[in-house]
Amino acid sequence: MGYSRAVVAGGHVYVSGTAPGMPDDADPPTDAYGQAQRCFEIILAALDQAGARAEDVVRTRIYVTSAEVFPEVARAHSEIFGEIRPVNTTVIAQLMDPRWHVEIDVEAVLP
Repeated sequence: MGYSRAVVAGGHVYVSGTAPGMPDDADPPTDAYGQAQRCFEIILAALDQAGARAEDVVRTRIYVTSAEVFPEVARAHSEIFGEIRPVNTTVIAQLMDPRWHVEIDVEAVLP
C-alpha cells in the first residue's frame, strides 16, 4: 500500500492509524484495554524515533468498533494522556481486521 508509521513535517510528528498489531502476526490481546495498550506501545516507539514524547502529543484520534469497548480504551488513553490532555476525537468504525477493537492515530509537536 505504501505508507509510513510516522512522518515528521513542519515541526510536527504525524503517527498513522495504529492497530494492535503483534510480532509475526500473532493474535492481538482479546480485550479492548490490552489492544489500546499495544497501540500506544507502538505509537510511543514511533514518537521516540521521531524525537517526540507522549507529552508532545496535541491530538489523538481513536477508532473503536463499538461504544461498549470505549471505556476500556479510554482507561488506557487516560493512563498516558490523563494529565497531558490532548484534543481527542473518537469514532465508531469498522476496522480492517475483525480481531481488532481499536485503532489510534496521534499528532505531536516536536519539542
